[in-house]
Amino acid sequence: MSNKQYMCLLRSDNAEGCEKPSPSDMEVMYAKYQAWQTKFADNIVDMGSKLGSEGAVVRHDSVKDGPFIELKEVIGGYMLISAANKEAAIAVIQASPMVESSSVSIEIREINSL
Repeated sequence: MSNKQYMCLLRSDNAEGCEKPSPSDMEVMYAKYQAWQTKFADNIVDMGSKLGSEGAVVRHDSVKDGPFIELKEVIGGYMLISAANKEAAIAVIQASPMVESSSVSIEIREINSL
């Protein structure tokens, strides 16, 4: 059986997302990310990217600017992973340095074929 693909949406509390780490903290974080990426290289399909702060919400009858920075929680990035099942996808993300921060949550959704 082949692996399933999962979209992972990185969410962060807006209030805590503004703190910038020190250069030494950045080095430590980078080393953790490199180790995680190496360990789960077979699962990481696309590391994704950081999402911009501007966008739009499109409905059948309207278009509104958004998302708004005043929101309590902001989707800041995404990634795609491959795993045998949801539990395996959760294990990959739980091992990630991304979830070490109490201000971060990651939503995992299976990508279904049409």
